[in-house]
Order: sequence, then structure tokens, then C-alpha cells
Amino acid sequence: MLRTAIQMDPIEGVNIASDTTFFLALEAQRRGHALWVYDFRTLALEDGDLFCRARPVTLRPVVGDHVTFGQEVRLNLGRDVDVILMRQDPPFDMAYVTATYLLETVHPQTLVVNDPAEVRSAPEKLFATRFEGVQPPTLVSADPVALVDFHERHGDVVLKPLHGAAGSGVVRLKAGDPNLEALIEIHAAASRDPLVIQKFIPAVSKGDKRIILIEGEPVGAINRVPAEGQVRSNLRVGGTAAPVEITERDREICAVIGPELKARGLMFVGIDVIGDYLTEINVTSPTGAVQLKEFSGVDAAAILWDAIEAKRTPSA
Repeated sequence: MLRTAIQMDPIEGVNIASDTTFFLALEAQRRGHALWVYDFRTLALEDGDLFCRARPVTLRPVVGDHVTFGQEVRLNLGRDVDVILMRQDPPFDMAYVTATYLLETVHPQTLVVNDPAEVRSAPEKLFATRFEGVQPPTLVSADPVALVDFHERHGDVVLKPLHGAAGSGVVRLKAGDPNLEALIEIHAAASRDPLVIQKFIPAVSKGDKRIILIEGEPVGAINRVPAEGQVRSNLRVGGTAAPVEITERDREICAVIGPELKARGLMFVGIDVIGDYLTEINVTSPTGAVQLKEFSGVDAAAILWDAIEAKRTPSA
């Protein structure tokens, strides 16, 4: 038995038909591992020990009746648990970053998936720029002059916030579109973060592929197809999941990034590929495992727990 704490958004509110965290937790329970859930805002570092207020859970794949809670306890995350799944959703803001600092105090004595220091060091849109030859033309900047120049040189582009998630704030600007400077001003009024501007990939109309990698190896993929006339394919903003095969080009991309993911302790990762290009490397709370199992039979949860168990000897 592995004593497992899951740092996540409220489990009572998840959609069990599609939620990857619930899917991972259900597999852990099936294997006999003890489960607690907790909110990252209950983390407390005192005299070198990291605590949280957690609730034990019993899970069921029953809509409307999927969780039963036990009595809340105070867990010492460095002593009372073997594994922590860091699965709360972005935004990747200072609260998120601070949670990684706190979890770093117990890892690797307690295995945190993914490694919190590496999650912090791999902002999902920025991390993808480290790998040569896999991205479309891309600029990351808060400088209006640089952003406008990129637009003028590349014409049809996509603009998105650097630390956005689930398709939030993603805008397509065609060649000559006069709205870029106004959009930059609106973003600057709300945030000091840079923006990402990227050459538009027409192949997005056929879908944005999510490939799941475990320990740096691709295990399967799903396609996320945007609604008619839309550029955003994320499932939360109207995209539709569909089965898809991993292509030779996909495997080339995975071969470029996979060894680095494994070396960094990023055990469970979801990358986004449009056409022949990598657009994002998702390390915070990757999704798509439920749909992958439905479409292909590939059980990413089982593969991940096999990898976790290989790193941790279960407690008696």
C-alpha cells in the first residue's frame, strides 16, 4: 500500500466522466493505496515539517455519488505519506509557484508527481521553446514593438497569454489585423507577464493533438477538434475529443523532448501538437487520460502507477 495524498481542486466538483485526476485516483484505490485529498491553501511549513489538512476518500465511478469523505486529519507530508500527486489546475501564478516551493521541502523523500521544482522551472508555453526544430515560429515578449514586428513579418498569427490555460485568452490575428496593439494594452493593464505570439498553423482545423508521455515515453494520443470557425480546440471551450494515431513526426518530437522530461522527474506530461509542430508541454495538471482509455484502451493511469510503484516500495 502506498499512502497517497492528492493536491487538487475540490474532488466533489469534478466531472468523473472526463476528469484525469479522478481517473488516476480511482486506479490508485483499485490497487489498494490509501488516499487523501487536500487543498494547497492548507499547506503549512513549521520548523522544517510540511503539513496539510487532508480528508481520506473512498471513490466510486457513480455520477452524483462518486466520493465519500472520512474525518479530516493533519498530515505530515514528509512522514505520513509516500506519494503526492500535484494536480490542482492552473493558473500558474505566485500561489501555484509557492506551492511548488513548499512541496520541494519533502521531495524526493516523499515522491511528488511531477517534481515540484521542475514544474516551477517548466512554464508550459515557455518550456517548449527550449527544443530546437519542433515549434512553429514563436516569440515570447511583453514588448509591443517586438510583438507588432513579429505580426508584420509572419502575417497570420495566434496571440495567447504566457501563463494562460484551457484556451483562455487565445486570439487569432490575420495579416494586417489592426487589433494587436489594443490587445497588448488590454493584457498589460491586467498583467506584467509576457505574451506568446506564434505563426498560425492551418492544420489546427483538423485538430490539436494531445499526446500523453509517461517517464518521457509516449503512451497514446487523442485529438481535440475545434468547433466550426474556431481556433481554440481545448475541451473546456467547446473542442471535441476524437481518436487519433501517433504519427512518425509525433514520435520524432517525443524523441527530442522525452529524455529531458524523464531527467527532470516530469513523470506525467501532456504535449500539444498541431500538424508537424509542438505548441505546448503541459506539466502542471495534464488531462486526456480518460478519453485515451475510451478511444484506444490504453490505460495511462495504470502505466503511471506502475512507474510510481517502481520508485516507491509500498508500506506494510
